[in-house]
Amino acid sequence: MNKETMIKKYSNGEITIVWKPGVCIHSGICVRGLPLVFNTVLKPWINMQHTDTTQLMAQVNQCPSGALSYYNNDEEDEHSVEVQAETKLEAVPSGPLLVYGNVLIKDAFGHETRKNKVTAFCRCGQSDNKPFCDGTHKKAGFKDGIVPSE
Repeated sequence: MNKETMIKKYSNGEITIVWKPGVCIHSGICVRGLPLVFNTVLKPWINMQHTDTTQLMAQVNQCPSGALSYYNNDEEDEHSVEVQAETKLEAVPSGPLLVYGNVLIKDAFGHETRKNKVTAFCRCGQSDNKPFCDGTHKKAGFKDGIVPSE
């Protein structure tokens, strides 16, 4: 299994956190928010025993790429959870455009993708996963107001 299709799951008995490394843009929001839970130096890097379920869910909901998600262990389908909230857009300084809420994205070929919680869209134009951010803006040196040279 390669990194793009890999899925790892971590559970505390109440919820299961799902991590998709191939989707992760390494924004570090998880690590800065709950450093005792999300520690990239340790294996496994997610240790859910250092906080309660409510804090875990709140932190995972802040993941800009959707690489982290969760589902309640008593739910049959992890994709059945939808956020019931007002849609909010936020431009991350020198980074992606974050869209909070439920969105339906239709690409140029008519393919539809439904995203819940937080979705990160590319603003630098360099992503290999357009329209979504893949973290390439860091390597490309993207800065607000400055177009990277090709």
